[in-house]
Amino acid sequence: MRLTTREFTTRVTGVALLSLLAIAGVSHAQGKASPLVEHVRAANERFHDVKVAVAEGYAPIPCASGVDGGAMGVHYVNPAYLKDETIDIRRPQAVMYEPLPDGRMTLVAVEYIAFKGPAALEGQLFNFTGAPNRYGLDPFYELHVWAWKANPRGAFADMNPQVSCEHAGMMHGK
Repeated sequence: MRLTTREFTTRVTGVALLSLLAIAGVSHAQGKASPLVEHVRAANERFHDVKVAVAEGYAPIPCASGVDGGAMGVHYVNPAYLKDETIDIRRPQAVMYEPLPDGRMTLVAVEYIAFKGPAALEGQLFNFTGAPNRYGLDPFYELHVWAWKANPRGAFADMNPQVSCEHAGMMHGK
């Protein structure tokens, strides 16, 4: 079967368009195209200094790592915000830091938690976590937003393979 120039051009254009759509889909899944990531980053820049989180009532819980690699980091949780019935982008229930070899902590993400659901923030649905769970909490809905450290699994995935708890024993909140 021989294609005319017009048929060939149409097919090549179609393949190129499908390729662009696939690339756009991957970028969106990784959070590069998500306005929510930018909104979260802008609303929570103050947490680059872990001392700010502590001053606002956040306290650390042990570093959380995944069985299939990666980690969430050290969660600094604000117990008062766990009681909030509405999600406020400026008041995440947890602020997440990766412990560095020199003992400092670097901001990587925030986590929003709701006990009523289904829950969403700017249209992004939260994940459901049943009970019992590692935190000893009642069933809840949660949304991680990797606003400061790229996550190849996506901007809203739980674990980030580029985060490690290796240096958690050395942390001192600087």
